[in-house]
Amino acid sequence: MFIGEYNHSIDEKGRLAIPVKFRKALAKGAVVTRGLDTSLFLFPKEEWGKLAEKLASLPLGQSNSRAFARLMLAGAMDVSLDKQGRVVLPEYLREYASLMKNVVVTGLYNRIEIWDESKWASYKKQVESDADAVAEKLGELGI
Repeated sequence: MFIGEYNHSIDEKGRLAIPVKFRKALAKGAVVTRGLDTSLFLFPKEEWGKLAEKLASLPLGQSNSRAFARLMLAGAMDVSLDKQGRVVLPEYLREYASLMKNVVVTGLYNRIEIWDESKWASYKKQVESDADAVAEKLGELGI
């Protein structure tokens, strides 16, 4: 399980050190892909497999289903941790998420999200200011 928020930086070769407490779950490999809200998603191989099966089963006749599957699947890349616990983030994914140097790595139960530090700060500020409304909507869903 991934939880928490960590500040890290990407080096000149596009490598990102994964927080130590997340490394064991990624030891058998991982997949990084375009995320939502201009972030990247990083999944352990097993979790990625579950999601990929669901995406592959979406109805081909619906344009939104095709678009979302393309966003997630076509942008995906297998990655592995090096001896220092780093992964190489492909340039096209770094560009998608506007990742330059300073990033925030967030744990979200079954996945990791990687954000540009300033985008994360803006997003977090907005969500925190709307927390009551969000909680109310989730209450309607039984959460």
